[in-house]
Amino acid sequence: MDFELRRAREKLDKEQRERKERAKLKLDRERKAKEEAKKQRDAIEAAQRSRRLDAIEAQLKAEQQMGESLLAGRGVVFYKILEAIPFQGSGDKIKLPPSCFTELSDQGAFDKGPMYFQLSLVHQEGSSATKDDEKENNRTTHSGVLEFTADEGSVAIPPHVWSNLFPVDAPNIPLVEVRYVRLSKGTYAKLQPDGIGFSDLPNHKAILETSLRQHATLSQDDVLTVKYGELTYKLRVLELKPSSSISVLETDIEVDIVNPGVESERTDQYVLKPLAFGASESGLVEEGNYMYYKFSIDDDTWEKLVSDDVKIEVKIDAEANGGDTDLYVSKHPLIFPNRHQHEWSSHDVGSKTLILSSKDRNLGTGTYSLAVYGFKGTTKYQVSVHVQENSKHKVGQQATHSSSMEVDTVECRNCKHFIPSRSIALHEAYCSRHNVVCPHAGCGIVLRIEEAKNHVHCDKCGQAFHLGEMEKHMKVFHEPLRCPCGVVLEKEDMVQHQASDCPLRLITCRFCGDMVQAGSSAMDVRDRLRGLSEHESICGSRTAPCDSCGRSVMLKDMDIHHIAVHQKN
Repeated sequence: MDFELRRAREKLDKEQRERKERAKLKLDRERKAKEEAKKQRDAIEAAQRSRRLDAIEAQLKAEQQMGESLLAGRGVVFYKILEAIPFQGSGDKIKLPPSCFTELSDQGAFDKGPMYFQLSLVHQEGSSATKDDEKENNRTTHSGVLEFTADEGSVAIPPHVWSNLFPVDAPNIPLVEVRYVRLSKGTYAKLQPDGIGFSDLPNHKAILETSLRQHATLSQDDVLTVKYGELTYKLRVLELKPSSSISVLETDIEVDIVNPGVESERTDQYVLKPLAFGASESGLVEEGNYMYYKFSIDDDTWEKLVSDDVKIEVKIDAEANGGDTDLYVSKHPLIFPNRHQHEWSSHDVGSKTLILSSKDRNLGTGTYSLAVYGFKGTTKYQVSVHVQENSKHKVGQQATHSSSMEVDTVECRNCKHFIPSRSIALHEAYCSRHNVVCPHAGCGIVLRIEEAKNHVHCDKCGQAFHLGEMEKHMKVFHEPLRCPCGVVLEKEDMVQHQASDCPLRLITCRFCGDMVQAGSSAMDVRDRLRGLSEHESICGSRTAPCDSCGRSVMLKDMDIHHIAVHQKN
């Protein structure tokens, strides 16, 4: 019986322990559940609080942006995020979708004058930007508007704006924030070329002004591209006044062009080195490259040239090391002569001399450029320009005994020279053994027999050369050259083409005075009859008040107006 009671007590104790453990586990589960529920409530409340804060912050930011847009746009609020698409245009004017025209028109933006836009990069999620890229990701520039013909959701951007927004590489889907702003008219700009040579351009500020006519805005830290013929110069905007972004429309801007920094000088940029009369400069030119120099003819020197007292001698002494050079000379404004564009040239093998005299129609007072072109190999040379006095020999009367009228002469059957009859037999015997006449039509030069094998004529132009010069002659004068306008011609025809026919040649506009590309023929038949180029036809269509009556007259019609209305010649 005691045994049964003991077993019953043990069973009861066991059941009590199990109930206590189950109760404890239940309490633990309930506690954990309460803690988990509390955590979830806290997380939900934190998320809700964060969303409320984000909403408040977004609202404040939107209100701030609205205020900034109202302030920047002076009552016009326009803000879009569009996909950037490049297009080949000039200047800084962009293309917007037609819907933007409607939105801006409804707010009266067109009544407030020229429209300007601030363009900023939109940082995209997932882009691996570092601190070094932070400045590039925050790139901002400004532009005008060309037209409203872009596809919806996109903005067409010209190369100038594109290169300033994306100086390195554009993302796969470049997004740009476009915001309407009002800009003050600029009064001052400080620009810095990225390489030396821009200041050597004749009237370089006028060239810059011509380039800026295609722009509506300038922004600090932008890079402005200026083209002069085939040459391209890049200028960084260092400082602007009265603000960091300005309008350049219908305003006079004081421009300072500072020298490029040493660290930013480019080695591929052409440079004009000064060359004084009587001094020589040494140099090394590689094949296919140019070395440029400049010299000037002043009034005193020109007077001596006109009086035929002196001549200008341009000379290149080259080392005989297997290389060869060519010499090209031009008068400014053609400042960088080359194989296509020049006024004087010399292609002799080895050292070469070029004589300039007052008989040359293109010669006069002014500045001249001299180009040493590496024709073959690497050549060391010395270039010099000298003012040489003309040798004035007194010409006396010939002696009576030398006159063919008083001496009996006979024509040599071999060399065709007239020889005294008493010695003709001896001369012909010697001449037939040692001399030979070139059989080429129109040549007739008498050569020593050992020299005749090196005397050759070009099959194309018929000119006579030494055999060693023929290869260079064929390459220089008869190898087809391609003009940047697409025309393919030989050298002499190419020089004539680029001097008078090429639409890309530089001319001085008779209306604005700038050096500009001539372009194709004028569209207006009357302008073509006047001899106006495409640029001059457009530039001359600008109006100006007449000095006599104040009436607005097109510049190209001003002379006719003076004659017809005011009887002025």
